[in-house]
Amino acid sequence: MPYLLLVLTTLFWSGNFVISRGMHTEIPPFALSFWRWLVALLIFSFFGFPKLWQHRGVVVQNLRFITVQGILGVALFNSLVYLAVQSTTAINAVLVNSCIPVLIAACSWVMYKEVLTIRQSFGVCVSLCGVALIILHGRLSSLLSLEFNQGDVLVLIAAFVWALYSANLKRYPDGLHPFAYLSGIMIAGLLCIFPFYVVEIYSGEILEFTRNSVITIIYVALFASVLAFIFWNRAVRMIGANKAGPFIHLMPVFSTLLAIIFLGEQVHWFHIAGIILVFTGIGMTTIRIR
Repeated sequence: MPYLLLVLTTLFWSGNFVISRGMHTEIPPFALSFWRWLVALLIFSFFGFPKLWQHRGVVVQNLRFITVQGILGVALFNSLVYLAVQSTTAINAVLVNSCIPVLIAACSWVMYKEVLTIRQSFGVCVSLCGVALIILHGRLSSLLSLEFNQGDVLVLIAAFVWALYSANLKRYPDGLHPFAYLSGIMIAGLLCIFPFYVVEIYSGEILEFTRNSVITIIYVALFASVLAFIFWNRAVRMIGANKAGPFIHLMPVFSTLLAIIFLGEQVHWFHIAGIILVFTGIGMTTIRIR
């Protein structure tokens, strides 16, 4: 069950990546981040607010944890990614984003002394090779032509922020309902995003509500926010951040498949080989052979 949740999460996030990149000239970054989470909170309020009130005692006791998680997972990570796609290419962003499992392992070790086994470490490396194979189109020479800019640095910072968020889920308090937790981090994240959104408006970057922009916001709010966060939080709490981390490598796999299905791009040998390596690496980190 947790592995299915992780697969669906990365599928939803892949769609978010493709859509946000395609709409980056029409929707300002903080506007997309703010409206994404505001709509997500409105959708989730029917389920989350009753649990938030019911578990208010636990919420108050763990307000610092919830606030930190909201700033990391809701405000910073998404806003940094949306800022990054304004000035970097998709190939660079996905390549940098693929270092998240390594960063999760590093954060888990520093914060909680969790160590990857040799098998898990090798699995991360194998799946990372599959990601690189897809991104570089099977040509190592493409690696030499990559140029990193400000957007790439922002993606790297975002990846580190998400690693902190995921590793910190180990401190998830007992007795806190997942819906109350998610409502709490949404509220904390929105309060953090709002001042930057106001500054963006005063700078002249104003969101125009067109058919495409509304569809984009609804998608990222429902699938990439509400459902993806419920699935990710649940899975990480069940199997741990180190085992969940390599599933991030499915994002470029799904991005490739989405491009083939919706954009009519052709399937090449490196797509198939890369996908096989990714699934092999994930299997090595999650399946224990007796």
